Amino acid sequence: MYLLWLRVATILYGAACITLFPAVFYGIVRWRKTCVHLGGMAFFFHFISVVEMLVQAHRWMPVGGREIESLLGFTVAGLFFLVWWLYDAISLGIFALPATFFLVIVPALGPGRYLFPSAGVRTSWLAAHIVALVLAYAALCFSLLASVLYLVQERRIKAKPRPGKNSPWAPLNWLPALGTLERIAQATLEFGFPCMTVGLVIGSILAQETSAGTAYFRNPNVIASFAMWGVYVLLLLLRRSAGLSGRKIAYVSGAVLVAMMAVWVVNLFSQLNRFGPQ
Repeated sequence: MYLLWLRVATILYGAACITLFPAVFYGIVRWRKTCVHLGGMAFFFHFISVVEMLVQAHRWMPVGGREIESLLGFTVAGLFFLVWWLYDAISLGIFALPATFFLVIVPALGPGRYLFPSAGVRTSWLAAHIVALVLAYAALCFSLLASVLYLVQERRIKAKPRPGKNSPWAPLNWLPALGTLERIAQATLEFGFPCMTVGLVIGSILAQETSAGTAYFRNPNVIASFAMWGVYVLLLLLRRSAGLSGRKIAYVSGAVLVAMMAVWVVNLFSQLNRFGPQ
């Protein structure tokens, strides 16, 4: 039964993550309350799962990678709710709840090596994984382009170009207003985030069918991918909460997005991303 409770907890953790981001980025109180309730229920079912798992195995210490991952996820969630209860700092859940979700999703698949029902199902999941990541990085490219054009347009406006064909800035008269470019950069960034998250979740599941198993998460390229996901979240927080805008956020966004694209190129040629039964 512990596996059933863990799967319920995983679903609730995922739902809590979905409600958490609008609660933090946009300050919506209704989503904040929903996130706390969903996360609390997930933590409760996770507690039941951990206790049943250890009692059923007649021991009080986890053994094996998946049991350790489940207990580690439970610890992360417990620390988050303790901090939330003491300081009402729900913003920390931006990192804690998704980390818990990623830690428990693999143990929730079962104690053994996960196998898809058929080759067609696995192919569908693989296609969804590829499409999600392609959309994510396409959105990152658009955001980066909008940030670069923002800097160019700002430089053009400060140069106060004179109207006429002889102006060196004349070929750039087609550029949108600064506010429009900033909104494009923000919108594409927000669109790419759920796509990247979905791609990482599906990739984590696909990896369990390979011979790599849980060792997949110890690969430096994979660790870098999750680290870049964390940087992505930080970038969104800076845009929404820290009040950064204009040229400052354009420079920060550009540097972060270039680093994330570099990680993507490295992972593109990684043997571990060629999913399939091995």
